[in-house]
Parts: sequence; structure tokens; C-alpha cells
Amino acid sequence: MRYLFIFCCSFFLSLSAVADYQLTPKKIAENTWLVEGSTDNFSLHNGGNIVNAAFIVTDHGVVVVDTGPSFAYGKVLRAAIASVTDKPVIQVLLTHHHPDHVLGNQAFDDVPIAALAGTKKLLQEQGNYMAENMYRVVGDAMRGTEVLLPTQLVEEGLMEIGGHPLRLLSLTGHTGADLAILDERTGVLFAGDLVFYQRALATPNTPGLAAWLADIDTLEKLPWKLIVPGHGPLATDHQPFVQMRDYLNWLDSALREAAQAGQDMNQVLRMPIPERFAGVSLTRYELIRTVSHLYPRYEQQQWQRLDQ
Repeated sequence: MRYLFIFCCSFFLSLSAVADYQLTPKKIAENTWLVEGSTDNFSLHNGGNIVNAAFIVTDHGVVVVDTGPSFAYGKVLRAAIASVTDKPVIQVLLTHHHPDHVLGNQAFDDVPIAALAGTKKLLQEQGNYMAENMYRVVGDAMRGTEVLLPTQLVEEGLMEIGGHPLRLLSLTGHTGADLAILDERTGVLFAGDLVFYQRALATPNTPGLAAWLADIDTLEKLPWKLIVPGHGPLATDHQPFVQMRDYLNWLDSALREAAQAGQDMNQVLRMPIPERFAGVSLTRYELIRTVSHLYPRYEQQQWQRLDQ
């Protein structure tokens, strides 16, 4: 009886968490739908729904790009897909390993979940820690969520699914293993977190800002018609790339100059952010995180240890 009681409580709590997500698919191109997240930070209020997930309805079935921040989100996403089409989900593509993009995987455990080899490795190494942190930050919306690793590895190249040639790009700027996807039929570029737009970029796993800038150049040269950033609004012009390049160059210069001036981390945390980024969400919050992630590298490049 005790176990039945626990099961029932868990079931109803799970339903409560699912009901908190209000996911409304928006058609953005032929057979292509976006589920847009907030540009806010993770919170109890939003249940971690800060990510742009998407899906493509092909002749053979549905391709999902990223599964969201929790098992509950993944279930609601799957229901949202079913409200648009009766075709089955046949493929999931993960852009990278961060929790807001992959912790909905359990809701798609009956279909291939594909990612770059580096993404699988990073999720295997960091997934449980990231999931535990999400439990602390967003609370009950995470109930029942566990890390489910990708079941299929992909490489850079062309993946043809149901009349949609999907060009897969293996890049590195955001996490060291970042998948961008260009649907050559519609011109929709799913940039993942290589592109943040009107929301400050996050840097916990970046191999370096120079690598990220190189990826921005690569993406901008593609024959895209519509950009789906990992976070932020859609765009049909170059402005997301302009903003990303401007922000990355400013950040790199600011950290380099601070290190050259011998500033300590506390000073750098308080440095002014240019007024032109005033409309970008979470700039101070992400700057504080970035300084903790990246500033020691700039100091090491500038200063040699006395014992060496």
C-alpha cells in the first residue's frame, strides 16, 4: 500500500509539472515549427523553459531539434507535435549537451536520438551534475527527469529525411561539440547555442571566444533564409550574427585589457557593459559567470607564474 501511495503521489505531481508548460508551436517555414522559450534565466516559474526547440514534419515523419529542459517538457513537446501532425516522430537531433536542450530526451526514448560524439561524451561526463543543478533551480518541473544519452552518433555531412536535406555542421565555439543544422529545402538554420540573440551568451564550456567567432563566420556564410537561435527571437537578417560578433569581440577585448592591467576578478565582475547591449537580456548575470569561467585563462596568457 505504501508503494502504491508513493506511486500515486508521484503520478499526480508529474501531471502537475507537465501542466505548467504552455508550449504553442509556431509555423515558421514550410513544414517547420518553433516552440520558443523565454530569454529569462532558469526559475521555478518557467520550469527551465528558456530554450528554442523545433520540429520539421517531413514526408517520412517528424524530426525534432532539441528536447528541452525536463522529462515533463519533453512530454508536452511531444503532445504539441501531435497537435500539428499525426505523423510519428522518427528522429531527434541534439545541438549540444546543455541541460535545457537535452533533459527532455526521455520523452523520445522510442526513436533515434542523435548527437555529435563529443556531445555524447560531454553529457556522459557532466549530465548528472547538470540535472542535479536543474532540480535545485527549477524544482518540481524536473520530477522524474534523468539523463538519457544519445543513441545515435552523427558527423558533419548531409542527412536526407523525407524530402528534407539537412546539412549537419560540426562546430566547437559554444561547448566544444556543437551541431548546427541547415534545412536546405527551406533555408532554416537551426544554430543552437552558437547563436544567442537579444540574450547574453553563456560560456561554461567554450574552448575560447576565437573559436566561437570563427563559427559565427562559418554560419553566416551558409545559404540560410531564417535563423533559429538557441535562445532569442527568430531573424531573417544578419543582425543575430552582427550582435554575436560585436558582443564576443567586446568580451574578448575587455577580458584581455583587464588582464593586461592586472585587475583582479572582483574588479572585472563590476566592469561596465556598453550601452549598446542594454537591450540584451541577462548581460550582467552572464558576465559574472563568464568572468569566473574565462578570466583565469586571460590572466594565464598575460602573466607567468613566479615559480615557473
